Amino acid sequence: MSTLRVTAERLTIHPHDNADALELAQVGLYRAVVAKGTYRTGDWALYIPEGALLPPELIDELGLTGKLAGSARNRVKAVRLRGELSQGIVCSPKAVADVDLATAHAADRDFAADLGVTKWVPEIPVHMAGEMVPAEDLIPWIEIEDVKRHPTIFEPGEPVVATEKVHGTACLFTLAGEQAYVTSKGFGTKRLAILHSETNLYWRAVEAHGVVAAAARIAQRYGADRVGVFGEVYGKGVQDLAYGTDGRGPGYAAFDVAVVDAGGRRWLDPDELAGVLAEVGLPAVPRLYAGPYDQAALLELAGGRETVSGRAAHLREGLVVRPAAERYSPVTGGRAIAKFVSPAYLTRKGGTEYE
Repeated sequence: MSTLRVTAERLTIHPHDNADALELAQVGLYRAVVAKGTYRTGDWALYIPEGALLPPELIDELGLTGKLAGSARNRVKAVRLRGELSQGIVCSPKAVADVDLATAHAADRDFAADLGVTKWVPEIPVHMAGEMVPAEDLIPWIEIEDVKRHPTIFEPGEPVVATEKVHGTACLFTLAGEQAYVTSKGFGTKRLAILHSETNLYWRAVEAHGVVAAAARIAQRYGADRVGVFGEVYGKGVQDLAYGTDGRGPGYAAFDVAVVDAGGRRWLDPDELAGVLAEVGLPAVPRLYAGPYDQAALLELAGGRETVSGRAAHLREGLVVRPAAERYSPVTGGRAIAKFVSPAYLTRKGGTEYE
C-alpha cells in the first residue's frame, strides 16, 4: 500500500462522457468523479487517496453516507461511476475553508490528522500471524508509491525495468550473521520479526523455497554483514488471486535484495538482481519489460492477464517499475520505484488485501 497523505492539489477538470451531472477532477494521473460545476481547472481542493478511513462526521459532510467501502462504509476505494474509474476523493471540507490551499501545497502540508483521516490496515489472518519478537537488525521494506500520484518519478526515455506485481503478501527475510528473521511488510516497519513456527505462512514459504541457504550464499558473494531477501508469497488461501495454485504449498517469488556492509545498505540493480536470484536458485517475479520509459505504454501493460502461472489464470495486479540503475528520487524522497496498478484489479469484486 502507498503512504497515506491528504494533500492540497490543483485540479484539472475533464468532462464525464457518460453523465451530464458529473465531471472528472484530475490530481497527478488520478481522476476522481465530482459533481459538475463544483470545480474549475486551476482550482485547489483536498485529495483523499484510496485506502483512507474517514470519520463519520466527514462522511456525513461530504454526502457519502453508505457509499464507501468496508463493513463500516468508511473506506475510500476505487470505483467505476457511470463507466469512469474514480480513484480517491476530491473535496473542500469546512475544516479548510479558511486555509490557503496553494500555500499548503507549497509547504507539502498533510491534512489527514486535521480531518481525522487514518490509513486502512487490512486484518491479519491467523495463518499469517504469529508471536512477535524485537528485531533491530531486520531490514524493512519500503512503501511503493503509485505512479499516478507521482507521474514525474521517471524521466521519459530513461532505461527502466518492469516486473509483474504479484498479488500475495510481502515476505521479508533478513540474515544477520547466523540469525534469521522472517516477517511481513507491516511488522517489518516496526522492526518486529515472527518467531519460528511450522504453521506460519511466511516461515513455510521461506523454508519450502530455500531462502535461508540462498541468503547465506548472497552474503558470502558480497561479503555482506546482513542480507535482505524480499519476496511475494502467493497462492490459494493467501489472497483472492491464486495464480492457478492448488493450496498444497505457498508459492514464492523474490522481487528485491538488499546487502548491508560497512559502507551501508545497497539495493541490487535489476539485471544484477536477476543474475543473483538465478545463481542462488530463487524463483523471481516475472520481468515483463526492459527499455526506455514510456508512461502510456506501461500503464497499458499493467492490465491484461497474469504470467506467474504460465496459464493466464486471471487478471494481472499491475507492474512495479524501477530504473535499470538504482537511484534516488527527489520526487518521493527515496528510491525511484513506482507501481502501475491495473484498473480491473482495483475494481474487482471480492478482493482481499492482506499484508
